[in-house]
Amino acid sequence: MKNVYLVLAVVGFIVPYYFFIQLPADGGLNLPRLLQPFLANNFMKGAAVDLTISVIAFWVYAFVEANRLQIKNPWVFVLATLLVGLSFALPPFLYFRERRLGTV
Repeated sequence: MKNVYLVLAVVGFIVPYYFFIQLPADGGLNLPRLLQPFLANNFMKGAAVDLTISVIAFWVYAFVEANRLQIKNPWVFVLATLLVGLSFALPPFLYFRERRLGTV
């Protein structure tokens, strides 16, 4: 299962970045313009809030679980979330969690 998490981490990095590298062609890194679609209608607002709550829940879980299993540097998963997204941060965390559980 650990290898599946590593593959998902690679996919979770490549797929979002495929779209991120197209930002200059779409007008650059204009934060208000980038956030505008999330505020376009109630469905998108709901999706944005859902994602935000999921990210916060992951961060809490990652820190609690990292502390419990003595996984070093849990802040790296927060950084991975902020730089790419949950699709990149969650699989490596699960990989290191599985690896740690295999040695406990």
